[in-house]
Amino acid sequence: MTTYFSDKSFKFLRALARHNEKPWFEEHRKDYDAHVRQPFLRLIGDLQPDVAAVSAHFRADTRTVGGSLFRIHRDARFSNDKSPYKTWQGARLFHERRRETAAPSFYVHLQPGGSFVGAGLWHPESDTQRKVRQFIVDNPESWKAAAHAKKLRKQFEFETSEMLVRPPRGFDPQFEFIDDLKHRNWVFWRTLDDDAMTGPKLRQTIAADLVTLSPFVDYLCASLDLEF
Repeated sequence: MTTYFSDKSFKFLRALARHNEKPWFEEHRKDYDAHVRQPFLRLIGDLQPDVAAVSAHFRADTRTVGGSLFRIHRDARFSNDKSPYKTWQGARLFHERRRETAAPSFYVHLQPGGSFVGAGLWHPESDTQRKVRQFIVDNPESWKAAAHAKKLRKQFEFETSEMLVRPPRGFDPQFEFIDDLKHRNWVFWRTLDDDAMTGPKLRQTIAADLVTLSPFVDYLCASLDLEF
């Protein structure tokens, strides 16, 4: 078994949170590369067979530009917070057609005390939201099987931070899954503690989570006319 991250990974990210400025980052870039970026790229590469076993249409891409790993740099153009760097590192295991159309993804997040794995649609456009809602209405039994499976609900949380107060316009308030239609994001996630992130079973843990999450992602793909 292989370990990827270490206490040094979290030490770097905690220090970055205290010194979120370009001169400090440049001085410690080698630490970022050695303890965060390169280990994450190795994990992404090792996860590709696990991703392929779940779906031939999803990718764990190790390219440093345009691949699965998000940039550590923040886009602060429209934010009051002008900190130049994220204090976490994330990777998206994406659908091959993600650049053509909205698509769900699997996601792995590294952050001291806040790591997690999840999957779904995050901040989709209103047109995408309508498609998902209508698909749930048209296919309620398969939605129940995909999104209300006991194993999924036992292990993962359904993201509820951004929901409509009232049922979306045009949908029956008495619909069995009306609360699910109120979601703006359709995401399941679960936390991974620091020991799990630094332990030797991280890849196997994430691979098992991909399997558990896959029926839910498959359903979202179907709602958007995507292959799974």
